[in-house]
Amino acid sequence: MKIPRPQSLNGLILVGFGLVALPLLVAVIWAIVNLDRLAEQSEQLLITGVSAAENNRQLAENVASLERVSRQYLVLRNPDSLALLRQDLATLEATLDAMKGVIEQSDAGALATSIRAAARRIVSTLTQGSLDEASAQRATASFPTLRQRVTRLTVITNTFIETELERIRESTRHAQQVSAWQTAALVPGTLILVLFFTLLVARPIRQIDRAIHQLGRSGFSRPVVVKGPTDLEKLGRQLEWLRVRLLELAQEKNKFLRHMSHELKTPLANIREGTELLLDGAVGELDPQQREVTDILRMNGLKLQQLIENLLSFSAWQSKNEVLTRSEFPLRALVIQVAKAQRLALKSAQIQLRLDVEDIIVSADRDKIRTVLDNLLSNAVKFTPKGGIVTIRARRSPDSFVLEFADTGPGIPEDESPRIFEAFFQGQQEQGGHIAGTGIGLSVVLECIQAHNGSVELVNSEEFCGAHFRIHIPQKRMVEKPRIAANA
Repeated sequence: MKIPRPQSLNGLILVGFGLVALPLLVAVIWAIVNLDRLAEQSEQLLITGVSAAENNRQLAENVASLERVSRQYLVLRNPDSLALLRQDLATLEATLDAMKGVIEQSDAGALATSIRAAARRIVSTLTQGSLDEASAQRATASFPTLRQRVTRLTVITNTFIETELERIRESTRHAQQVSAWQTAALVPGTLILVLFFTLLVARPIRQIDRAIHQLGRSGFSRPVVVKGPTDLEKLGRQLEWLRVRLLELAQEKNKFLRHMSHELKTPLANIREGTELLLDGAVGELDPQQREVTDILRMNGLKLQQLIENLLSFSAWQSKNEVLTRSEFPLRALVIQVAKAQRLALKSAQIQLRLDVEDIIVSADRDKIRTVLDNLLSNAVKFTPKGGIVTIRARRSPDSFVLEFADTGPGIPEDESPRIFEAFFQGQQEQGGHIAGTGIGLSVVLECIQAHNGSVELVNSEEFCGAHFRIHIPQKRMVEKPRIAANA
């Protein structure tokens, strides 16, 4: 016989939630009611205990003060001592009145009444007009008995508080036992529900997880098939549609890149060849101004070629398993080489380049590090206004080397900073130069650094008003040379 069950995932969740929540709700309500009651009793007992302890101490002090003043009066016989006697009696009676609640609860009313009466008799005897020596001796002889009664009252109230505390402890233990039995009763039912949901939901969820993992690894060849609740089957069909669409887009991207490789690189090669012929004097010697303009054309041709090559090789940069060609090379020499390659752009934009580089030998892929340096420097020049400053720093750390690029441009808005390393993302800041970027320069930088198991971050720095990038690339060993500080 087939057990009826909800066909949708939402139905399964609602049924399971109802089966689990009902006994759990009853147990929680019971626990809340009992905990609230115990907390209220504990709070009241705490207040009573503190108050009783303070009142017992005050009562003992009252009796001691009353005895001390009484003996002083018998010696001095002055009116001030009589006033103090009456004042101490009033304080003692006020303390007994404050203890009325705990006295009644501990059935010590008769003892409290006797303490009050004994104190009144002593004060009445001492304050009568004709006080003989025998009456005075009887009055002072009553103090040991009075102190004993106060001590007994303290013992009775303390015993009552301890009894109440033990009762609350017992109630707490009982509540804990009941909660434990309730939990033990809920565990088998919960395990059955978990097994039920595991059998019905786990398999299609694993299928969906494998399909998503497959799509994330650009595995578009295997169809997505999900069997289970109708909701999950529908999700599987949507993933299959997504797989087909991603496969089509990947094919269109490859086709686009192949066409663009031919359409862009061929005319660009002609432009560069013509520029080189002009510089070589093939059509006549150039005067200094013409040569400067031709150099600018050549520099922008190289820059355009770099943008095109970045775009064409973007899919290769995204491969995390791309093989590195590691070698050891001086980092400072490479930084200076990249800076010289862009000196015309720096000069045209009237930007000052500051280098603060430690002369160290690093182990990395030289071409990729050059690409990182070139892209970050180009990006800094693009967004730095005329007369600004671009700073490049390089230093060693215990297990890596650190590159820093900073400029005095407008910086990166806070709402755009999480997306600056996304491919084809271009912010709202106005770019300098005549050639618009493709939005993949920083993405290429990120992929190059990640290929070295390094990290690149955007730093919030008070030292520089513009963008500030910091790169860490792990190193097994490094050789240090003298440090330089130069301006270009």
